[in-house]
Amino acid sequence: MSTAQKRLLGVSLALLLAWATEGKLHGFDTTSTTYAGLVLLLLPRVGVMTWKDVQARIPWGTVIVFGVGISLGTTLLTTQAGQWLGAQVVAHTGLDQLGTLGVFAILGAFLILIHLGFASATALTSALLPILIAVLQTLPGDFNRLGMTMVLGFVVSYGFILPINAPQNMVCLGTETFNARQFAKVGIVVTLVGYLLMLVFAATWWHWLGWM
Repeated sequence: MSTAQKRLLGVSLALLLAWATEGKLHGFDTTSTTYAGLVLLLLPRVGVMTWKDVQARIPWGTVIVFGVGISLGTTLLTTQAGQWLGAQVVAHTGLDQLGTLGVFAILGAFLILIHLGFASATALTSALLPILIAVLQTLPGDFNRLGMTMVLGFVVSYGFILPINAPQNMVCLGTETFNARQFAKVGIVVTLVGYLLMLVFAATWWHWLGWM
């Protein structure tokens, strides 16, 4: 390992330790410790990169998508718009006439399809999770709304079809060992298998645990 790589390893381990002990050994939040780590990595003679390197390598479009998604999710919560949208979805889709498994199947499929337009699970979660919570709160019946929300969180991660659906997908595409069409062919199969497995777990294991 070079000297720069050793410094990078030291900063990475320090960040992992700070994140894992937040609220236990110190009072600094994740954002503050991450900023501190980035500053160390950019310091002259101490860091491992320059601002020109950062400008050239960071996908700024992805950063903007994150910011917009988080802002949208916050707005939906603070203005009660999420609850209103949830009531409209229930009123016009007939979800209130379905059982728990049917509701999960429709909302899960909706998340998979809508993910095609998002660049990350983080942006999708911040934008749509408030709406999903409002939809589940509006639905009648006795079921575990918190458990259903947690399980739907798994489906949010199903960004396997397009390279732009997740930062790691774009990193893999950057290796130039396959193209976007080949990625989608494999991703569609993985998504279908994962979706069916989610339905099986929802009907059995998660139901037995009382999450549904």
